Amino acid sequence: MLTRKGKYGLKALVHLSGMPVGQLAFVNDIAVANNIPKKFLDAILGELRNAGFVQSRKGKEGGYRLARPAADIKIGHVIRVLDGPLAPIPCASRTRYQRCDDCDEATCQVRHMMIDVRQAIAEVLDNRSLAAMRDAANDELLADVKHSS
Repeated sequence: MLTRKGKYGLKALVHLSGMPVGQLAFVNDIAVANNIPKKFLDAILGELRNAGFVQSRKGKEGGYRLARPAADIKIGHVIRVLDGPLAPIPCASRTRYQRCDDCDEATCQVRHMMIDVRQAIAEVLDNRSLAAMRDAANDELLADVKHSS
């Protein structure tokens, strides 16, 4: 399950991806616009900076911006950085595999099902860019405006 940290990190990145290229956003503005506690967002943005997703500048004219184009940032990578493996159980993980003590991996039907689940999740998240996520949200907003007009 996606944690609040993962959700807030994605919301912050979508926010930054909607900014003009090179323009900085203040943490407080991102927090208010996305209903994220500022102190928590500070920590999340620090992790995203350390992972190379965002750049920051300190001071009165400071803030955050994407470190690379939104089209080059894959959602699966962001989630792995903030929340860890995509697999629902450790024995189905590719990046942090851990053997279970209570079953035979070769015959465990739960493990085999969870490997399929992990594959399906990875298929979506590893093939979706931040730009596609942002644009899908914009497409939905435009559809709502057209329907209510």
